[in-house]
Order: sequence, then structure tokens, then C-alpha cells
Amino acid sequence: MPTQIVSAAISRDELRRIAEQQFGDFVKAVVDVQRQRAELHADEGAVLMQDGSRPGDLWGINLYLARAGDDLIEFDSMINVRPSQGNRSREVEDAAIQRLIRNIVGRLVGP
Repeated sequence: MPTQIVSAAISRDELRRIAEQQFGDFVKAVVDVQRQRAELHADEGAVLMQDGSRPGDLWGINLYLARAGDDLIEFDSMINVRPSQGNRSREVEDAAIQRLIRNIVGRLVGP
């Protein structure tokens, strides 16, 4: 499955097709909190960086399509480990960044 940048709404049906080609029940993604876009089939944000995103704005998540609400998003990815930004684990630790990501995903992921 090729990497895809999402900057406009994508349906859950389309995400399910992508999930089937990846891990079955979830989609890995990298979200640019500044530019409000996401890269599906996360390649550590390389495609977004080639498209002009800054590494410090990129956060890795997993989207579990059978879940709803806040449970849709898991804030876990190796790219989130960045002690220089105060994030020392795979989780997105900053609640404000989590809210930004939820808002972006809510806008990008349709019903």
C-alpha cells in the first residue's frame, strides 16, 4: 500500500480498505499538528517532511476503526520519543497536542 497524505476528509470505508492492506484492524498514521494533515501508512513522516512538514510538528498515532470517540486514536509510535521536546515515551504525553490531534483526526476521518 503506498503512503497517502490526507488533507481533506476520508471515509471510514476507505480507511478500512487501507487497514486491510496494513495491519487488519488499524491504520498507522503520522499527524502534522501545524499543517493539519496526516500521512497514512506511516513511514516515520518521511513523505510529510518531503512535502514541507517539520519533524517537531509530526506525531505518530494508530487509528482503530472499530472503535469510536476518544478510543479511535492510540497515541503510540516510536517517532514520538523525543526528549528534546519533553516527550520521553512512545505516547504523546502533552494533553494539548493530543487535543490538536483529536481535532485534526475528527476533521479528516469521516463517518
